[in-house]
Amino acid sequence: QVQLVESGGGLVQPGGSLRLSCAASGIIVSINTMHWFRQAPGKQRELVATITRNGGTNYPDSVKGRFTMSRDNAKNTVYLQMNSLKPEDTGVYYCRLFRNSLSDYWGQGTQVTVSS
Repeated sequence: QVQLVESGGGLVQPGGSLRLSCAASGIIVSINTMHWFRQAPGKQRELVATITRNGGTNYPDSVKGRFTMSRDNAKNTVYLQMNSLKPEDTGVYYCRLFRNSLSDYWGQGTQVTVSS
């Protein structure tokens, strides 16, 4: 059974940093492409980071240069380091593993609020 458990969210001032974690069980993160998504109130869920099985990463322009996705194979965990946070980064952040329509897993999400 696949489980993804996010943690690390919270309230931070603009310009601050947070590191989110996604601990996985039932899968091996190092051989899967993993993603971080976020959903702001009243908006659609959007992709903010991807790490491929060979370690390559991709980011949309909205977070490029500020967010960094990584993984710890020994802990079977992926991370999202978020720096220079802005109020528009506020939302619920989700970890996702997608292989196909029958193998699509999401965590429960962790709330990030950027506000002074």
